[in-house]
Amino acid sequence: MKVTGSRGAHTLALCGAAVLAATMGGAARQAGTAPAAQGGRGGGRGAGAIAPALFTVLDSNKDGSISRDEFRTTFDKWFTESDTGSTGSVTAAQLAATVAKEVPTPAPAGPPPEPCGGRSSNPRVPCQVDVDKMIAALPAKALVKPAKPHKILVLARAAGFVHSSIPLAAATVDEMGKKLGTWTTTITYDPADINTANLKQYDVIALDNTTGCFLDDPNDKAATDARRAALLDFIRSGKGIAGIHAASDSYHGPGTSCAPATPAAGAAPAGFGGRGGPGAMLSGGIFADADKNNDQKVTRAELNAVADAWFDKIDPQKTGSVTQADFSTRLPGAMPAPVAGPGRGRANASADGAPAQPGGNPLWPEWNKIIGGYFKFHWNNPQEITYKIDDSKSPLTQMLKPGYVVHDETYTFNQDSFSRTNVHVLTSVDYDKMTPEDKAKESGARTDHDYALSWIRHEGKGRLFYMAHGHDESIYAMTPMLEHFLAGIQYAAGDLKADDSPSVKGGAGTKTTGK
Repeated sequence: MKVTGSRGAHTLALCGAAVLAATMGGAARQAGTAPAAQGGRGGGRGAGAIAPALFTVLDSNKDGSISRDEFRTTFDKWFTESDTGSTGSVTAAQLAATVAKEVPTPAPAGPPPEPCGGRSSNPRVPCQVDVDKMIAALPAKALVKPAKPHKILVLARAAGFVHSSIPLAAATVDEMGKKLGTWTTTITYDPADINTANLKQYDVIALDNTTGCFLDDPNDKAATDARRAALLDFIRSGKGIAGIHAASDSYHGPGTSCAPATPAAGAAPAGFGGRGGPGAMLSGGIFADADKNNDQKVTRAELNAVADAWFDKIDPQKTGSVTQADFSTRLPGAMPAPVAGPGRGRANASADGAPAQPGGNPLWPEWNKIIGGYFKFHWNNPQEITYKIDDSKSPLTQMLKPGYVVHDETYTFNQDSFSRTNVHVLTSVDYDKMTPEDKAKESGARTDHDYALSWIRHEGKGRLFYMAHGHDESIYAMTPMLEHFLAGIQYAAGDLKADDSPSVKGGAGTKTTGK
């Protein structure tokens, strides 16, 4: 295995409640040391991190449950404290300042995090205990004999959220290739390695949770354009791409480009989507739901309407009160999905006037089509998901049986970005097996309730495989999931023959023998 370094400015954020902005420097091809990205194992971002602190604030009479009146009274109090000028409306920044004081960041509980993975000062080193479990779960043999020894480049650069499982996913590709004798692996965190000359030596690029505008250099348009062209040429010339989990959480967001949007007047400096602690996250969620007319301010009536709407969602049985356990479970379904710039969440109308849609707008349409869809919402880890095998005859699904259950963060995709006319679906969420309560958690639900988990796609002369699970380290200790990943890599390399024509005919794609 070869590991290359990183250069340039990166925004690092673990899938927990904390997001760190950091600059990683160093000479090209030298592994740098990134600042710590603290957070829980595997992540549980968003409302899950907010619920305990918010419940304590809402439960004014300390009886262990909250009522609609307590919800409304608290929101009304926040409006009064925020409207210091008695103007009848408040900005996002005013609301954020009030809520942050009321819902402080709790002190860390329990023992310190393991000094490895995304929980360390060097998130490029996987935890040994995770590596041991992964190695024990590796497939016993390759699905097919490779036509030739392959070389794989793992790109692990995240320009948005940084998953703690990134180094483990990279190690999985490396260890799998070494055990099976199918490929050698180079791991890089440097997007500059995606260039035409360097890519000539590789057969497959594995995109390891590559969030945001992962190829782009915001200070060098020519470099950005060259990297994008090299990636497109790589697959279209007959080579392969295998993406895991957050590879689909890329090149989407508010606006129409990856350039950082100019904050609207009065906007909270950071919060919704993980920045600034529970109070900032909460105020961002409230403001996003309340500001229906997008005038960058909310009234008392709009804030009270959010209180009522959220209480209705956390009290589906209409009992009039909600316990702390139920509140913690149901709050993620009440709050809107976060938005944190390109690569994550729900977008309101942006500064350049682009229309709003769940998951934001496509920021690189060619890539959005190739990868097959982009993130708009996720069920929090460890959501129970039952697999449906959409193509039971495919060699890529033989290791997965109907009813296979996984517990992991699970993505849903923007309605327009994902379609069976564009990809060949291998597996999907067995939506009928989900509880009504879990279904209700999804904001901006797809009208077709079509939630694919893995697919393949023909692009030019090349091939793409994508699997949505792989957020939590536990996924890499599950042999069937590793066999599925192996099948995807061998398909991308051109060794495993499969039908990759669109699941619904009439879209872009052809039946192929794998070459």
